[in-house]
Amino acid sequence: MMQLGLGTAAIGRPQYININQEPSVPLTLEAFRQKGLDILESAYQQGLKYFDTAPGYGMAEQLLIEWYRSKNDPSIEIATKWGYTYVANFDPKATTHEVKEHSLSKLNEQWKQSNLLLPALSTYQIHSATFETGVLDNQDILNRLAELKASKHIRIGLTTTGANQTEVLKKALDIEVGGKLLFDVFQVSYNIFDQSLASIIDHFSTADNRLIIKEALANGRVFPNQKYPHYSRAYDKLTELAQTYQVGIDAIALRFCMDSIPAFKVLSGASKIEHLSDNLKAENFKLTAAQIQSLKELAIAPEQYWKERKQLSWN
Repeated sequence: MMQLGLGTAAIGRPQYININQEPSVPLTLEAFRQKGLDILESAYQQGLKYFDTAPGYGMAEQLLIEWYRSKNDPSIEIATKWGYTYVANFDPKATTHEVKEHSLSKLNEQWKQSNLLLPALSTYQIHSATFETGVLDNQDILNRLAELKASKHIRIGLTTTGANQTEVLKKALDIEVGGKLLFDVFQVSYNIFDQSLASIIDHFSTADNRLIIKEALANGRVFPNQKYPHYSRAYDKLTELAQTYQVGIDAIALRFCMDSIPAFKVLSGASKIEHLSDNLKAENFKLTAAQIQSLKELAIAPEQYWKERKQLSWN
């Protein structure tokens, strides 16, 4: 089974938080839409069957609804989320791109579109659950999610972000509704720089739990960049391994996530077909134990990782 899945944040809106090292080419809205459909189809033709989306990703969820309905393949699996609303209206100069709201009314509002992904919709997630929004203590929301889980036969999950994501995960793992654990999918930021997830990996020993890895490329920070001289050791190691396996640094970074932690899927966030094809080369080799250990030694403190991430711009 292919370990890579496709995250659709970068194909549903023209701007995303990353390090943009390539000049962007302005597209009409229709051309941007068609590009997104082309990437979905390319991913499918290359064997990807797991797609992750959200209403907060601009047109991405609607693209998936449209694309999926053109298929007749019950093996396609789609995960979506609720909690963010895209507000930039596809304006690259917008100062606000998304608004976060973890309310019951927002959950019900966004479910009205997300449910159109059924029956391919396998997973419904809280988008970026944090302690600050109180979403994990809102019993009305938890009850509604449990109701959807039972009536629609879907998995309920959450995505995490921030330096304290492991604490959020531990709380979520213990939440019950009606005597049954609510969450069984956990989408977590994990890469060669932020490896904090590994410190609680034993908590995910239950066979029913799924770990989904996002930000495997650290929003572009795994690629050599003069702005980050403190990562020179990491760049040297990644370049060395890329040469060893005759792949790009992206494939090494993705393969590390596959080999160092028991993830159900590792998400590619590719916004171009050629980048997706490069990412998929991660499926063709495995790192040795020694190589995995050498990459584990590149981890930095979560606080440092997320402080840097907050400084990244929308590109």
